[in-house]
Amino acid sequence: MTGARVAVVGIHGHGASHVRNVARLAEAGRAELVAVADPQGADGLPAGVKVFAGLDELLAATAVDVVVICTPIQTHVPLAELAMRAGADVLLEKPPTASLAEFEQLTAVVEETGRACQVGFQAQASEATLKLAAMVAEGQLGELRGISATGKWVRKAQYFQRARWSGRRRLDGIDVVDGAVTNPLAHATAAALLLDGSTGVDDVRSIETELYRANPIESDDTSSVRITTSRGTTILIAVTLCATEHREASVIVHGSEGRAVLTYQSDLIGETKYGRADLLENLLAHRADPAVPLYVPLAATGGFTRVVEAVRTAPDPSVIPPAQIDWQGEGPDRRPIVHDVEHWIDRASDELALFSEIGAPWSRAG
Repeated sequence: MTGARVAVVGIHGHGASHVRNVARLAEAGRAELVAVADPQGADGLPAGVKVFAGLDELLAATAVDVVVICTPIQTHVPLAELAMRAGADVLLEKPPTASLAEFEQLTAVVEETGRACQVGFQAQASEATLKLAAMVAEGQLGELRGISATGKWVRKAQYFQRARWSGRRRLDGIDVVDGAVTNPLAHATAAALLLDGSTGVDDVRSIETELYRANPIESDDTSSVRITTSRGTTILIAVTLCATEHREASVIVHGSEGRAVLTYQSDLIGETKYGRADLLENLLAHRADPAVPLYVPLAATGGFTRVVEAVRTAPDPSVIPPAQIDWQGEGPDRRPIVHDVEHWIDRASDELALFSEIGAPWSRAG
């Protein structure tokens, strides 16, 4: 038994983990890696795996059941559409699209072709995330005061130099919408929306954005975003890629009877560890039995895409004054540290407030 025939598009960087995952499933007879596509080529693949420069060439020469897409953001929609129109189901890395218009376009393709499109928000398949969402729905934390998500990450110059699209809002006239909120810390926003049960495109009422940057890039690296859901819940996102030290991101539920902290990268609620399902395994199970629901169907990323759209249409990020930044390292290791950014993120999270509203000195108010 070889299982579903799987192709991976984009096999360098994070894409390498998808290749390893297919190999793991191959050992269990659940899948077979039949081909990969990457303009940089490939080596070290299992025997018999075909290598192509692009997905169009791959599909013309190879029969596949599932295509895993781990490519630059602006290529997601055309590649996913190409795969689905060829009869394959898709595992599409986050963010699925760079705009609401692209989301609507891809939604129409899913409906027209009847193919499955699972989006790579791994935290949505975490037992911790799903358990906390159930606790919120059941009122176990009392009346919901709000939800906040914090990210205190470190990214060096080499992160923004790894590809032409990195750190860009647009490239060659095409929307990219890279940035702290929409890409590296996208899981925080998506998880917060899931905890509120507000994952659909119509589940978001309004979005306020404050985008900042310390790095010499187009996109945001330090930002606060406030979402009001159709339920009336306030969701506050406060994140940076310019922290003093790298810490795991958290999503915090603030209730009248207490609060709960989800550390989604480690599948923790407080100190309690939970398991996590694999999104490709789930997609394969759904293929075998459509009664098995996908953890992250495209429709369940509509609320997140509304946030992407708000960031896309927001003014360019404000430049953080040089006096509010310390620089460390040289060359590819050079990185900025925004003064007291951890303190201001914690305050924004606790007060469900934007950076300017609490007077962060490098914010618009400051």
